Amino acid sequence: MTDAPAPLADSGAPLRLFNSLTRRLEDFRPVHPGEARVYSCGPTVYNYQHIGNMRAYVFADTLGRTLSFKGYTLRHVINITDVGHLTSDADAGDDKMEKAAASQGKSAWDVAAFYTAEFKRDLGWLGVRDPAKWTVATDYVPRMIAFAERIADAHCYELDSGLYFDVSTVADYGRLARAVTDEGEGRIEEVEGKRHAADFAIWRKTPPGETRQMEWDSPWGRGAPGWHLECSVMGEAELGMPFDIHTGGIDHREIHHPNEIAQNQAYRGCGSLDCAEHSGARMWMHNNFLIDRGGKMSKSSGEFLRLQLLVDRGYHPLAYRLMCLQAHYRSELEFSWEGLGATLTRLKRLVMAAASVRDAGEAEIADRRLADLLAKFDAAMSDDLNTPVALTLLEEAAAMKKVDAGQKRATLAAMDAVLGLQLLTLSREELRLRPKTATINEPAIETILARRKDARAAKDFAASDALRDELITAGVEVMDGDPLGWDWRLDN
Repeated sequence: MTDAPAPLADSGAPLRLFNSLTRRLEDFRPVHPGEARVYSCGPTVYNYQHIGNMRAYVFADTLGRTLSFKGYTLRHVINITDVGHLTSDADAGDDKMEKAAASQGKSAWDVAAFYTAEFKRDLGWLGVRDPAKWTVATDYVPRMIAFAERIADAHCYELDSGLYFDVSTVADYGRLARAVTDEGEGRIEEVEGKRHAADFAIWRKTPPGETRQMEWDSPWGRGAPGWHLECSVMGEAELGMPFDIHTGGIDHREIHHPNEIAQNQAYRGCGSLDCAEHSGARMWMHNNFLIDRGGKMSKSSGEFLRLQLLVDRGYHPLAYRLMCLQAHYRSELEFSWEGLGATLTRLKRLVMAAASVRDAGEAEIADRRLADLLAKFDAAMSDDLNTPVALTLLEEAAAMKKVDAGQKRATLAAMDAVLGLQLLTLSREELRLRPKTATINEPAIETILARRKDARAAKDFAASDALRDELITAGVEVMDGDPLGWDWRLDN
């Protein structure tokens, strides 16, 4: 984790962000002057998170760092869903936590604790800063019941299976997704007695004869809250309504977030979306999908791409962060091992370029060339987080010659605090992760390299070549003339 970016001396370029609700770029105007309040949908902690899930948190972290860079005091909240999320995002199936607990022979609470810890470890690996507040769904159940009671009479109806929200009671339901037909937002579980296909559960009653590990008493019977209700309640509890920005993956734009908005409209007593405040947040922002042509992005396959797999294959997690930054957050990003390898090489070059000023004392940026680069960097990040352009400016600053070391360090520090690549603390040695499949360890490599050095000194080139071939066979690349000496040959 790294510290918050130092804010600009002045506000710089105006910050413009794409609002999914209005489908346009808008100037960021905080609800509370000088503050930025952001809520990010967190994981359902029934399993490990795959790298596609993690793109959402790299995006949210980059947004938060940019807001800090622009001078705002950031309050960022990320939730942990440990109850209520069903096996289909379309409000159907079993509770994910209950199902995971049954399959693993553990309590739902233990499952949640384990996968929460794994998720937070992955965030640390990616350089994602801790939010101001982690909200855990089960801590807010009394508030969820109170929220539901407030909207129930005017907006909900009760069935044997639970309390359901009537989407016809709010205007422009599904506006965020732009899909209000049965082919769009109608992809919700068919439940006998529902008034409309898109109506969704606010509270799910425990079926007769069943006992859940996570259940509570409510005015509608013993049971558990609906997934959509949770985020509305936690966002309002910790940030107030309206707050500034709600983030999430683009998959949430279709069902989860429209349902949140409907609940928020009901809670605030307004059935119109003409005013953005009625949606709960002034801006709704969504990152696009990470695409894997190999088909291992879905957890349902059993074997899926998670950050630990990248580490096991010798790729530093920050190479994946850089891969995310190389594409605009609203663009699809295709994952491939070849692409990740190229990104790791790019990260290594950045780390090498920054090494020359790592120990320099930071100085005020007076050099016009560096100041211009920082201004362009600010403009790129202020243009809806244009990280691909920002990265090229970072590389240009890193490669600049005949410039004061302290000023160059200050420039790199300012840019990297926004991008979160840890260039001024990360070493090339730390980027050299041993693949899990490696058949040789570092001491053995150094021993062979020492023997090879002796062979070269004795002009025994046959022995030197044989030792080099031995290392290549073991998956090691020998780098003559490079102070690092060697690196792992990663299999793309």
